[in-house]
Amino acid sequence: MHIISIRKLKDFFETEPEAKVALQDWYRITKKAEWNNFSEIRQTFNSLDAVGNSRFVFNIRGNRYRLIVKVMFSIKRVYIRWVGKHLDYDKIINIKNI
Repeated sequence: MHIISIRKLKDFFETEPEAKVALQDWYRITKKAEWNNFSEIRQTFNSLDAVGNSRFVFNIRGNRYRLIVKVMFSIKRVYIRWVGKHLDYDKIINIKNI
């Protein structure tokens, strides 16, 4: 998969160094993947949630952090939309538009 906006991950783990290894692992695994649907992502990351509008939420580092991405299966792209602490994720009102 081609990942767009890696900068969001790097910016986040500069302020949250405890998330760095887990986010780097997510990036490495995702970059090598060739997912075609939700089920295939779920086989790789079993704690994945689909939230609508092609958005998916990954639990990072034991659910301490959350990562929201938009996946375009047909063109093999993953757009990083948001990364943050779980507490901040709970404050998101309209996740389908992130």
